[in-house]
Amino acid sequence: MTRFYPRITALALIATAGIAASQPVLAQDATSGEKVNQLIIYGDDPCPASNAGEITVCARKDESERFRIPAPLRDNPNASANQGWTERVRAYETVGAAGVNSCSPVGSGGASGCVSRLINAAYAEKKQSSDVQFGRLIEEERAKRLQTIDADTAAEQARVEVLEKQYEEKLAKERAAEDAAGAATPPPAITPSHP
Repeated sequence: MTRFYPRITALALIATAGIAASQPVLAQDATSGEKVNQLIIYGDDPCPASNAGEITVCARKDESERFRIPAPLRDNPNASANQGWTERVRAYETVGAAGVNSCSPVGSGGASGCVSRLINAAYAEKKQSSDVQFGRLIEEERAKRLQTIDADTAAEQARVEVLEKQYEEKLAKERAAEDAAGAATPPPAITPSHP
């Protein structure tokens, strides 16, 4: 009996990657509330400019990659030629493992380690991936924005300080004029009133 699950899964991944690569991804950062537009552009295509409400991040790939299957899906990452020596040695260390967290059909709780092994393998693959890392690109775009915000804030602070100084000078002149007017006019004489 032949299982078709790996083929169906691979075909679904290829179809999903093709759809995802052709459409822009809009995400909203929960911490800052700004929208993030992640695009993969090819060749000399222009990257749309960011506006005040969203950050646009573009990852540029060669023109030859435009209609191809994404690079992470082209290879078989589990092929022995793609595995390093340390991974082979690690596989030998777990040959006789059985029991809880062993990912083995032997013993009670043997299957409990399979999920953690899959999760660890996925994170290791993601960490070593040469594919586009949008998180890093988004942080770089945020840093650029913060640099302009600091410069704009410093300019606004300088304008406010100039206006405050002008206002204080105006108040000082008005007080001096009031004092001069008050010194020129004698105070009214108080006449006693008798009943």
